[in-house]
Amino acid sequence: MTDLSKYRNIGIFAHVDAGKTTTTERILKLTGKIHKTGEVHEGEATTDFMDQERERGITIQSAATSCQWKDHRLNIIDTPGHVDFTIEVYRSLKVLDGGVGVFCGSGGVEPQSETNWRYANDSEVARVIFVNKMDRMGADFYRVVQQIKDVLAANPLVMTLPIGVEDDFKGVVDLLTRKAWVWDSTGNPENYEILDPPAEMAEAIEQWREQLIETAVEQDDELMEKYLEGEEPALEDLKRCIRKGTIALDFFPTYCGSAFKNKGIQLVLDAVVDYLPDPTEVTPQPEVDLEGTETGNVAVVDPDKPLRALAFKIMDDRFGALTFIRIYSGRLEKGTNVLNTFTGKTERIGRIVEMHADARVELTSAQAGDIVAVLGMKNVQTGHTLCDPNNPATLEPMVFPEPVISIAVAPKDKSASEKLGVAIGKMIQEDPSFRVETDEDSGETILKGMGELHLDIKVDILKRTHGVEVIVGKPQVAYRETITQRVEDSYTHKKQTGGSGQFAKIDYVIEPGDTGSGFQFESKVTGGTVPREFWPAVEKGFKKSMDVGVLAGYPCLDVKVTLLDGGYHPVDSSAIAYELAAAAAYRQSVPKAVPQLMEPIMKVDVFTPDDNVGDVIGDINRRRGMIKSQESGPTGVRIKAECPLSDMFGYIGDLRTMTSGRGQFSMEFLHYMPCPRNVAEAVIKEALERRAS
Repeated sequence: MTDLSKYRNIGIFAHVDAGKTTTTERILKLTGKIHKTGEVHEGEATTDFMDQERERGITIQSAATSCQWKDHRLNIIDTPGHVDFTIEVYRSLKVLDGGVGVFCGSGGVEPQSETNWRYANDSEVARVIFVNKMDRMGADFYRVVQQIKDVLAANPLVMTLPIGVEDDFKGVVDLLTRKAWVWDSTGNPENYEILDPPAEMAEAIEQWREQLIETAVEQDDELMEKYLEGEEPALEDLKRCIRKGTIALDFFPTYCGSAFKNKGIQLVLDAVVDYLPDPTEVTPQPEVDLEGTETGNVAVVDPDKPLRALAFKIMDDRFGALTFIRIYSGRLEKGTNVLNTFTGKTERIGRIVEMHADARVELTSAQAGDIVAVLGMKNVQTGHTLCDPNNPATLEPMVFPEPVISIAVAPKDKSASEKLGVAIGKMIQEDPSFRVETDEDSGETILKGMGELHLDIKVDILKRTHGVEVIVGKPQVAYRETITQRVEDSYTHKKQTGGSGQFAKIDYVIEPGDTGSGFQFESKVTGGTVPREFWPAVEKGFKKSMDVGVLAGYPCLDVKVTLLDGGYHPVDSSAIAYELAAAAAYRQSVPKAVPQLMEPIMKVDVFTPDDNVGDVIGDINRRRGMIKSQESGPTGVRIKAECPLSDMFGYIGDLRTMTSGRGQFSMEFLHYMPCPRNVAEAVIKEALERRAS
């Protein structure tokens, strides 16, 4: 029986290039899991095991690994930072108990950090903060701490102070013990001394230490009273208070260091063990029934309770499909059957493995609190619940964002077309934010994703991993349509051609709904003019029709339909007749409701050197962008803007040209807005031509 209090399931997340993967490598080296650290910039990081990750120096898939530190078992997930792969962060946070947020000492709180922080808040994940790259030019620990307060509205609890910055960064002062940890220049993490801190830092140490103690003792009234009377709390009491406040998300212990230079990582590992929760200390996962309604039960982390496990990631490798599973309660035994509540089918547990990036260790069983991978599961997808067949329950499912960009692909030859279907099937299972559909008019395969890089990587995986050569069309924007005016109308569906006929009459109102409301349906029929059993058929007819707009065939958003009255025939009326009447009514009335084309607007965050600010702003304005804010930093300017997706294709190339390769940007979907008339006309014309051909 494993002691769950010695378990820590943690994720490492941050903006692109803040040093997540490097930090993970250093943790694995320190805990004895690997003997040689691999560098991201050399393409040798342990957790970046895809070819695409090694070449581009970014993390695409979240990688799982486990190690030991001070007799505690750490299950670690290194997540991607790029905005196109936030889905990996989201689903990893969903199954973790704690996290390490890594921030760049010079870049500070960057756009992706904000998104990831928001996800972690939504999932109520306790975190410690590591301000990395303190050896970098422009690094400023105190500025980053202030940004965490201002930008993230979070409460950082400063636990260490840096000794020197940039090239002079030597180590850190631990405020709890007032001791300095100083590393030598060899880069070996074990080569450090614990000394008295520099005399010139004495005032800052006392000031920050006082803040630390005052914040911590707020968690315990008795200690607080003693502290106000002048009695300093014991170290163990302080740690207990910090742990309590961290788990309650009242504050976030904040550390600093340089992962690349191996300085400061030990203190972060100690913080993970001391302050982050074990699996039994987090809010249990709520259980829902098959309709998605919460039952009021929760999956208590206990190996002796019935099995409850969530599949949070599917990965295809040379041995077949790997399903990553977080076990919330019960035990998972090799050779037993488990029920997938989504499909209603049972699956046999073949091999259970503990993952170390792409290497594995065979297990015979796993229990509550574990994160393991299972080989050979046939019908399990991300977000499915696996449970005891005699005690079924579903854990709260994951919700994934809609894709905003698509490309058409066609196989280069006949042999490739057979492989394409199989490859795409595997890729959809791995990534829920990646969608595929076939254009019925042209027969093309349409890939849909979260951004240009996302689809670029998918095409690369098709080619290299699955050996499928494809011809790629230009990116297409996921436009939407909506209506702008209220229309009251009536439609009668009649068909009498001998035998039983079809009859359905509906009087209805179609009007614009609130932004983000989707499709709404209401019936105000009284007196049985349209019998109640046919109302769902009317709703279904309208709802299905919303998938194809009347302007350019894009899905229709935010429409409310109210059924007012109608008529029926005792013999000829049927559900199918009312469904057909509703579909025809949609085609009849939506053109009268002044339809409008909507385009996706992206939240764009650009970093540029000071010299190029004018060029970058001018270029954003040319792309129909709206500048929202500008912030000057030590190494350049951050510009926040909102831009239409259709004008942002190929932006990275233009930005690099303007800034001599020094500019960076990230972009994520914000909302839909009405298209300007000239843009709408061009899009509609192109859509009609595509259909005609």
